[in-house]
Order: sequence, then structure tokens, then C-alpha cells
Amino acid sequence: MESSAPDALAYDRSHLWHPYASPLNPPPVFLAERAHDTQIVLADGTELTDAVSSWWCVAHGHNHPHITKAIQRQSEALSHVMFGGFTHRPAIELARRIAQLTPEGLDSIFFADSGSISVEVATKMAVQYQYALGYPNRNRLLALRGGYHGDTAGAMALSDPDGMHKLFAGLIPRHFFADAPTQCPLRSEWNESAFDSIRTTLEAHRDEIAAVICEPVFQAANAMWFYHPNYLRRMRELCDEHGILLIFDEIAAGFYRTGPLWAHARSGISPDIICIGKALTGGHLTLAATATSHRIAKTISNGFPGAFMHGPTYMANPLACAAGIASLDLFAGSDYTASVRRIEQQLQTGLAPLRSLPNVTAVRVLGAVGIVEVASPPRAEDVRSVILDHGIWLRPFGNFIYTMPPLVTPPETIGKIIAAIADAAALPPGPPVPADGFHE
Repeated sequence: MESSAPDALAYDRSHLWHPYASPLNPPPVFLAERAHDTQIVLADGTELTDAVSSWWCVAHGHNHPHITKAIQRQSEALSHVMFGGFTHRPAIELARRIAQLTPEGLDSIFFADSGSISVEVATKMAVQYQYALGYPNRNRLLALRGGYHGDTAGAMALSDPDGMHKLFAGLIPRHFFADAPTQCPLRSEWNESAFDSIRTTLEAHRDEIAAVICEPVFQAANAMWFYHPNYLRRMRELCDEHGILLIFDEIAAGFYRTGPLWAHARSGISPDIICIGKALTGGHLTLAATATSHRIAKTISNGFPGAFMHGPTYMANPLACAAGIASLDLFAGSDYTASVRRIEQQLQTGLAPLRSLPNVTAVRVLGAVGIVEVASPPRAEDVRSVILDHGIWLRPFGNFIYTMPPLVTPPETIGKIIAAIADAAALPPGPPVPADGFHE
């Protein structure tokens, strides 16, 4: 028998852990019952517009019928089978589709459970590739400060060491970090000196570095920063010069979020390995992929132990692959570039006046990403009031009040999101941000 809403929330508060929250003094949560289009429907019938695409994955809107029907059909035939010793048509078809979308030559596809795991896979690919070439000491990576690559140990190790994961410094592997690309904003003249830190670091440790990894153009969760595509071009040249692989983490920025299909497209260069996820299934089921070239796959296979050493239990889950195929159908069937351009223009116009607010330090917009940076975050309870007043679900973190709405969000709804962000940005500052700089 289904419990009442108050009973369900009471049990949640007593027994469930939520992301980045205390289980002993948990923040209040909303009880979601269903969702449709851009809306999340609560147990009491209240509807909240999902202004953050449920952490950036619900690209086509919630419960899109084309995707849900694909999942239903697949569930009647094959819900899961181990990918060791078996294959299945959804995995084959999705891999074929991904290979057609990723940069030319990156058509060797490894499916993973989540974005964090796809980064772990990319890391292991790079290290095993260098090992097969006879460089066993090349077993560390070079990443950027300000970056974020996930919450598993290997992904944390590649994220900003001064960011939300620094508590775990004693647990995670040690990698090399270059300065954040803050000296070369996206819409500015290229500043060659901005590349000095990564060049110096790589050249000093080139015998230990297997690959460089970054979020191209858009550093998401740790920085909410857009940087110049020339940085990627110089990175490609430097990696080629030293025989080091280049990994692009497109999990957050891919699938038109910043405008083009892939954020790195602005640079005109390609990585050796690419990680994709989030919008891959339109936010309906968890799935990610790591794609690389046959050259790299062949090199790994020709070395010890003759196979790539990774294999998640739910690798290439048929239901998730069916959702991925349906999601890619939707991307192929609509002009998402035009939709994102419209959202970008509306966000630029609507958020620009917020620069005059006393607590606002910056406003940044790229594609379907709108960011308002504040000097001090408002109190969570005040933001909750804004959410309920406007019927807009916002999830500020750190000093960022932002939106990354579903790519199908109509103009009138974008206008309501802008109004909610404006009220949130005008709130009085809350208590000081913790010493670790992280504040949810």
C-alpha cells in the first residue's frame, strides 16, 4: 500500500541520503510524482519548471513519448544481459549512431554506466595505451584547475584539487594540474600567455603524462566558465608534439548544450578520446560512452594483457541503449542548433540587467547555459521561496545561480526562468561559504 505524502517524506528524511547533503540534518526536498515536457509535478499537484534539466540531462523534456515507448518495447524483449560473451541489437545500433556523430575516426565505442565511469574508462585507456607503447611510467594525467569530471575516485582525482573533492586528497591518485583557463575568456582576444601554465607543466612531466583531459570550452560544475577555443588548438599541438593523448569530457557540454553538437567544434580540432553522457538518453536512463580510434584500440590490444581491462556489470544495458537510440532520433529530427540559439539570445537579453545588482559579480551566457555569479550565495530557504513563488526549479551551487533548461523550453518559459533567477540574484547574501568553497 502506497504511503501518504507526509509519511513518505518523513521516511525520506530519516533514512535516505541525498546528493551533497547531511543525512542527520537534511535539507527539505520536494516529493516528485511525475513529469512531462519541462515540468516536474509534485505530490500536491504543484508544477515546477525544470530550469536545470535535472542536472543537465533532460534535453528533450521529461518522459518524452518517443523515448518512453522505446524503453517499453525493449523491456518486453530483453531488459538486460551481460555484455561479456553477448551482444545485442540496441548496443550495435547505438554504437553505429554514436560513431556517426563523434569526430571522424573515433568509432571504437565503450559503453559505461555513467559519465564518471566513462572518464575512468578514458583514463585507463590512455594509461594502457602508453603502457603498450613501452612507456609504463606514463601513468598520470594532466588536468585543469576549475575542471570537474565526476564523483568516483578516478574522476575526482582529475577534478579541481581545490574544489569540492579536496576532502579526499589522501584517497585519490595524484595527477598534474595546470592553471584554470581564466586568462582567456571565450569572447575575448586570444591571450597566448594563458597557455603558459599547461605548456610548462606538460613539458616538465612529459615522461610521466599519459594524456591531457579537459572539458572543452565550458568548464561546468567547479567553475561555470567559458574559455577560448584557441586553448584547445594549442593543447592539440602540444599533445601531438610529445606523443600524449588528448581527452575531451563532453558529458555536460555535448549534444548542443553550448550551441554546436560538441563544444569542441569551435576549435576545429578533435580529441583522441571523447566522453559523452547525460543527454545521450535524454535523461531517461543512465548511460555514457567513451569513444576512441581503432589505432588506439589496436595499440591497447597488442600490448599486455591483450585486452582492455574494464567491464561494468550493466555495460551496454539494452534498455538504456534503446533510450539512447530514441534520444538520437530526436536530435536528428529537429533543429536543436536553432533552438539553442533562440534560448541563448533570450538569456543574454534577459540576464544582462542583473549585472547591476549589488551582489552580482558576473553574468555569462553560452548556448542554453545562463550563469549569474554572486559575491555571496543567498540562503537556501530564501531560494526555496523563490522556487515556490515562481514555480521554477533552480539548484544554485557555490556562488552560481544558473539555468541549463531542456533544449525544447519555449520562449515564455525561458522568460519565467529569467524572472526567477533575477529574484534569486536579488536576495540578500546568506552565511559565508564554507572554507572548502562548496555550498549547495
